[in-house]
Amino acid sequence: MTTTNAPLPTYQAKDYKSELKPIWCPGCGDFGVVQAIYRALAAIGRPPHEIAFVSGIGCSSRIPGYTTAYGFNSVHGRALPIAQGIKVASPELLVLVAGGDGDGFSIGGGHVAHAVRRNTDITYIVMDNQIYGLTKGQLSPTSPKGLHTVTSEYGSLEEAVNPLLYVLAYGANFVAQGTPADMAGLAEVIEAAIRFPGFSFVNVQSPCVTFGEDDQQVKNHRATMQSLAKLGHDPTDRLAAMGLAQKYGKELHTGVFYKNPDPPPTMNALIKERQQVLSEKAPPRSRIFDRFLQT
Repeated sequence: MTTTNAPLPTYQAKDYKSELKPIWCPGCGDFGVVQAIYRALAAIGRPPHEIAFVSGIGCSSRIPGYTTAYGFNSVHGRALPIAQGIKVASPELLVLVAGGDGDGFSIGGGHVAHAVRRNTDITYIVMDNQIYGLTKGQLSPTSPKGLHTVTSEYGSLEEAVNPLLYVLAYGANFVAQGTPADMAGLAEVIEAAIRFPGFSFVNVQSPCVTFGEDDQQVKNHRATMQSLAKLGHDPTDRLAAMGLAQKYGKELHTGVFYKNPDPPPTMNALIKERQQVLSEKAPPRSRIFDRFLQT
C-alpha cells in the first residue's frame, strides 16, 4: 500500500458561486452579503457538495440558488426546523440558513428560540432590512416605530423587534452583526459563526434601496458603524453584549457581540450520547413490543 502527500484541494470564492444571476434591485445590500458568504466559505475550505444551504421566502432567501452548495428554498418562516432536520440526519454536512427579518422574526419567530435551545450546529444569517422588500414594502417586525409604509400609512404603532437582544436572551452562544458596508468584516463574522460549534446567529444590516427609508444606507453605514473589537468589547461577556444590543436601531455595532468561551454540547453530540446509552441499556428490538404488552 502506498501513500501520497498530495495537497488537499483549496477553494476560492468563485467556486461557491453558481451560474444563476442574482435578480435583486441594483444597489441591494444582499449582493454584498452573498459575496461575503462566498469569501467565508472559501476560508472554511469545505467543498460545495458538503454544504447544505436552506432558506425561507423573501429577497434574501434567494441566496441558496446563487451558491453551488445543496440548496433548499423552503416555505415562509420554516427554514430553521428544516435545517435542524438536515443536520441531525446528516451531521457531516455544514448547514447554513439564510432569511430576512420578516421570515425569521414574524412567521418564523417561534422557531428561533427552539433552534437556540437545541443548539444544533447550524449558522443562521438574517438579512435585516426593516421592511418586507419582496412583497412591495410592507411593515416588518424590525421596522422602527413611526415608520410610514404601505401598511402603516400614518406610521407604525409598534415597537420594533430587536433580533440581537432576542437571541441573546434566548441563550444563543454566538451572536454577531455585520453590514455589506464592511465586506471584510462581514466575511470575517460569517466565517467565525460557521466555525463555532453550535447554533450561531449573524444579523446583517442589509439595506433595501427600493422600499427602505433612503437609498444611501450603505454609505451611511460606512460612516457610522462602530467596530466592537475597536471599542474594546469583551465577547465573552453576555451581559455586556445585551447592553450593546439594546442600542439596536440607534447605533450600528459590528462584530461579535457574544461568543461562549465554553460552548455546551451540540444537539448531534447529545443524540450520539443518548444512542450509546440506549444501545447498552435498551432491550432488543424484538422484545420492545413485549414491554408494551406488560404495561
